[in-house]
Amino acid sequence: MIRFNVPPFTGKEYEYIKKAVDNQKICGDGEFTAKCNEWLQEKTGTKKALLTTSCTHATELAAILADIQPGDEVIMPSYTFVSTADAFVLRGATAVFVDIRPDTMNIDEKLIEQAITPKTKAIVPVHYAGVGCEMDAIMEIAAKYNLQVIEDAAQGIMSSYKGKALGTFGEFGCFSFHETKNFSMGEGGALLIRDEKDIEQAEIVREKGTNRAKFFRGQIDKYTWVDKGSSYLPSELNAAYLYAQLELADEITSDRLKTWNHYRDGFSALAAEGRIELPFIPEHCTHNAHMFYIKARDLEERTALISHLKANDILAVFHYVPLHSAPAGERFGRFAGEDKFTTKESERLLRLPLYYGLKEDQTEYIIEKVKEFYR
Repeated sequence: MIRFNVPPFTGKEYEYIKKAVDNQKICGDGEFTAKCNEWLQEKTGTKKALLTTSCTHATELAAILADIQPGDEVIMPSYTFVSTADAFVLRGATAVFVDIRPDTMNIDEKLIEQAITPKTKAIVPVHYAGVGCEMDAIMEIAAKYNLQVIEDAAQGIMSSYKGKALGTFGEFGCFSFHETKNFSMGEGGALLIRDEKDIEQAEIVREKGTNRAKFFRGQIDKYTWVDKGSSYLPSELNAAYLYAQLELADEITSDRLKTWNHYRDGFSALAAEGRIELPFIPEHCTHNAHMFYIKARDLEERTALISHLKANDILAVFHYVPLHSAPAGERFGRFAGEDKFTTKESERLLRLPLYYGLKEDQTEYIIEKVKEFYR
């Protein structure tokens, strides 16, 4: 069986985890957490990066820092993972869902403005498949209405929009290092902070409401509880695992792009015949080959294709069920405008296996089995 995903592994993970254990510092914010934070800052150009226990928690942390309150409204796409909405719903806000663009599967920036009300507090663009949303337009709208922007860049590490790293446009950006992502620590994430004024408060909230980060930097001689907070600090063991991959980020990304391009070239004839649709990458976006998907004609055809591939030992999967159609989405959110593309496109999309180390002959086999289905 060709698995849909195999977590990335470079070989140095064991060595670095052992070093963390030998350092007798495994609770977090040790050597490897610092190395990961520094790598993220250098790679993205953000003012500050803080490793977190998950992208979900990074988004929750961003919602706290953005001072989201009960009764506020937060605009986002419905075609996203539940964490995008959960972070704000937990604060008592309403998720306001906006339709997506059928080409990139990202939020349609032209529909955001009409979803804004006096209760709107923030916009949350989701960079689907590591392809950037139209951030120029989104930032203009945010400035016009004095709204905060929190980027869900869970899939966006090593991707950029007009040469600028995803996750660095808004006040806050959120990365994921879940086992299904390009780089993994099992469960983990990171918060990117654009403005220096937000750094100290982010450190306090992340460290259970204490000024412990200042203590470890020698800025104070003891630390204490100074504000509301929680525990968003990952284990040093997880950070050690992740850093082994960040060191080889370019190699891992290159390997994934090779597979992505192999798929695109292999399916070009089917796409030209109008049998399937392939991912669209705007010229001003650089993507990270987080996923490769094709779009079938409709839900029925996609279901049949998944079955065909499974019968040939290939695990392919669909993706999100739109949040506005979920029970919690109906309770905690509302759809602004018409659902013209969100549901329709979500029912057509099929994700193919793509991971670091997927062999060329395996990719070719998958391409051939898809072609066999359409023949």
